[in-house]
Amino acid sequence: MEYNSKNTSNVEYILNKIKEERKKTGINRTLFAACPNSLSVIKAALRSAKRCNAPIMFATTLNQVDSNRGYTGMNQTEFVKTVKMEAEALNLKEDSVIIALDHGGPWLKDEHRLKNLTYGETMLQVKKSMIDSLKAGYELLHVDPTIDITLKKGEIIDIKTVANRTVEIIAHVEIFRRENGYSPIAYEVGTEEVHGGLADMGKFRQFLSLLKQGLSTLGYEDIWPSFVVGKVGTDLHTTVFDPEVARTLAEEAGKFGSVIKGHYSDNVDNPEQYPLAGMGGANVGPEFTENEYDGLIELVDIEKRLFEAGKVITLSNFKDILWDAVIGSGRWKKWLLDGENEDDFYSLEGQRKVWLIKTGCRYIWTKPEVEVARTKLYYNLEVNGINAEEIVLSKIEKSMDKYFYNFNLVDFNNLIE
Repeated sequence: MEYNSKNTSNVEYILNKIKEERKKTGINRTLFAACPNSLSVIKAALRSAKRCNAPIMFATTLNQVDSNRGYTGMNQTEFVKTVKMEAEALNLKEDSVIIALDHGGPWLKDEHRLKNLTYGETMLQVKKSMIDSLKAGYELLHVDPTIDITLKKGEIIDIKTVANRTVEIIAHVEIFRRENGYSPIAYEVGTEEVHGGLADMGKFRQFLSLLKQGLSTLGYEDIWPSFVVGKVGTDLHTTVFDPEVARTLAEEAGKFGSVIKGHYSDNVDNPEQYPLAGMGGANVGPEFTENEYDGLIELVDIEKRLFEAGKVITLSNFKDILWDAVIGSGRWKKWLLDGENEDDFYSLEGQRKVWLIKTGCRYIWTKPEVEVARTKLYYNLEVNGINAEEIVLSKIEKSMDKYFYNFNLVDFNNLIE
């Protein structure tokens, strides 16, 4: 990368510049990571980053992009090429766009759990995904071995096991990277999930100590994670960030040379508190799927008005096709709460149905019937002089802009050139 020497990852270089600027000005910055669950989200993130003149990170799960392709329909190489092409079209500097793997670990890909893979089988596939990500040009790998489906219900994975498996995966990547001459990359470790890892300060310290010891034993004293994921108040069903907890975790991680990364930062009520609390990064994902859905439903309403005015010959029926695809996929069942009926979607309460559809959209955007209906929807509006894609992208970009501004990232590219 252009920003730094080959002895430092691009991610670490940017984080160091944030630290330098904080010492000079007292202003902290939090890196914004978008979960690229659709092509629209990729385009919107790059456009927002261009407008804000700021670095953007894509935190990509194995469900979205993987060696055998994810629900986006792309493998790692295709994904990186897609991002680069879209970035070049906006004249974005390549090294201001960071591509990262999010939640890389055993059984964290839905397919691995559904197939009930053994530990050896899932670990083998995770390691392959890690190497394929490195070869494709990913610059940050989140190592997250905190799930173990072999445990009995109610059992929590031992923190020593989490540390050992984290070391095993990092060592596997580093051996390949060094033997094949790839540039240094950055790592992220830990999880905010309640099912294991770093939910309390005792385990937090223990994990980092075990990780340092394990890496040193294997001769990787020079390798240390840039990010440690911390439980900072936000999760799937809460939107309040806890700055006091975050500040405590940030201070502890700083002793080890890492910064804290928050997950589930979607629709957070107080994003301006992230840099004030010393947060190094934050991931946002499902929020942008909701934005994309809202933008498309706005198009559906416009299409209906045009049809009633005789300006559209046949409707796309996009909303009906979209709902049928989400319900038919069964992916909505993943997010059901205790007591909700997984055999009858329409038995659920009204707003719950809408939420599940919005959340589940990301899994079916690339279904042929959905793509065909979307193409027709766009066409029906565009022949009437309406820029359909612009309406959808603007919905997503509005949400993204607030993170760039609240995380103090606007014009930060000027400081890291």
